[in-house]
Amino acid sequence: MLAQQKEALTSLISAALETLGVTGVTVILERPKMPEHGDVACTVAMQLARALKKNPREIATQIVEALKANPESEALIKSVEIAGPGFINLRIQDNARQEIIRQVLKAGTSFGCGDAHKNQSVLLEFVSANPTGPLHLGHARQGALGDVLANLLATQGWKVTREFYYNDAGVQIGNLAESIRLRARELKGEAVELPENAYHGEYVIAIARDYLDCKPVHAHDGTVIESKGDLSDTDCIRRYGVAYLRNEQDDDLDALGVHFDNFYLESSLYASGRVQAAVQSMIDSGRTEERDGALWLKTTECEDLGIHDDKNRVMRKVDGTFTYFVPDVAYHLAKFERGFTKAVNIQGSDHHGTIARVRCGLQCCALARQMSIPKEFPEYILHKMLSVVKDGEPVKMSKRSGNYVTLRDLVDMAGQDAARFFLVARKADAEFVFDINLAQQKSDENPVYYLQYAHARICSVFANAKEKGYEVPSADELIKADLSSLVSEQAMDLMAKIAEYPSLLTLAAKDHAPHMLCYYLKELAAAFHTFYNAERVVIENDVERNARLALLAATRQVLGNGLALLGISAPEYMARREDA
Repeated sequence: MLAQQKEALTSLISAALETLGVTGVTVILERPKMPEHGDVACTVAMQLARALKKNPREIATQIVEALKANPESEALIKSVEIAGPGFINLRIQDNARQEIIRQVLKAGTSFGCGDAHKNQSVLLEFVSANPTGPLHLGHARQGALGDVLANLLATQGWKVTREFYYNDAGVQIGNLAESIRLRARELKGEAVELPENAYHGEYVIAIARDYLDCKPVHAHDGTVIESKGDLSDTDCIRRYGVAYLRNEQDDDLDALGVHFDNFYLESSLYASGRVQAAVQSMIDSGRTEERDGALWLKTTECEDLGIHDDKNRVMRKVDGTFTYFVPDVAYHLAKFERGFTKAVNIQGSDHHGTIARVRCGLQCCALARQMSIPKEFPEYILHKMLSVVKDGEPVKMSKRSGNYVTLRDLVDMAGQDAARFFLVARKADAEFVFDINLAQQKSDENPVYYLQYAHARICSVFANAKEKGYEVPSADELIKADLSSLVSEQAMDLMAKIAEYPSLLTLAAKDHAPHMLCYYLKELAAAFHTFYNAERVVIENDVERNARLALLAATRQVLGNGLALLGISAPEYMARREDA
């Protein structure tokens, strides 16, 4: 149902309530779970039963009588009946349901988009890998989830910024530099023993070889990192290795179709004094203590700030270094100060323990600085890991990484389209197995193929009509087509499914649930295939043919729009498995 139709129906029901002397009630309309129960269900009679001290069916009967007596109802309501304890089930007039086709064709790529969050900005942070090696499967899932969620939020008017946070100031970077140095010595013929914390895999050897050969790293941001091959210059090795791996990570993300608007360096938080300033603010809040030679944040005493934690957290260790959550507090404080009132972090489920301490640190800083930061800032999406199988066997290792399957391995095996779809097709907190063989199948069992073939099949219908010599109307002409013949059950079901798209986008964006779009598109494709198998489209009758072409054009538009949000191609031709 179109938004304006929903508003009109709500107004009609509200007017019916006024005849009963009831005003100021929020009328809630729902889609019945069973199609035979109608197009729309309303439970307002049951809502009012206690207040009016009447049987809900009696109230429902009075509402229905008032609706039928209102002449304005005829243009929108086809039939209305009472079911169960007092449900009011309504069916919408055929021409009102058919109107969705014109709306889709008029709106085109903007169909389903809204502006409820116009002029509001949101920062999505995801992947945020240490620049110490190839991206793994967890990064792949984050990349797809973050990119699709960004697209969904944009459909609701949000101004979205995608950000990658580089942890380039930790102990891991020192381990990387030492691993490169040791591998370089090994390449020069020395016998070396790699420590337990060294990084393995062919990528370290490749970096070491290029460093010895003095090959400059041309970073994607335009800077050039030179090497003189000096193995005593640890700082140069570190900068060289980080730049080298940042390039590789960017290339891998590009293979997945993921790009970022901004890159933020952890090291900049120290260089700019933001970390120390955040620490001082937490001290000024009165929620810290010096104990056992360390500085602690008393997170267990922050319940008045809306935060609960099970134990206090060390901020500054005995050796004077800060624990990893301290720069995180400084980073998120910077996010808020940059004007983002909503921030969403997509991270692995192993980050669950950091949520309370980061939010607590932020609230302490806000208390000291007399700022108002939402208690849910930042919001978190924590995802479970996935495993990969091929030919029925687990895929566990990559030569490139040394001990895990990389993001690039996944894209190379499954392809970009399948990788993106499979990575977001399940709820983020659900574990799943990525079946490479299924992703490569050219059959309806592969959901990506199923969706893309539906789009290509519609394109082939239009091509077939032209080949048979029929004049195929333009998009503008299809908007004006006579749609009155679209009354079959299959056509009505397909139009109803198309009409769900705008509310689906709103809900998926609100709930941070890209998987909902995947489910919807599969249902839309199924409704299309059912219609296609039930009714021939390329027929002699011009009026009926053009009506069906208009319905297919609207279906193709919505499929294309949804696939675009998923970052998946919408081909115009695909061979069936038996034709491939």
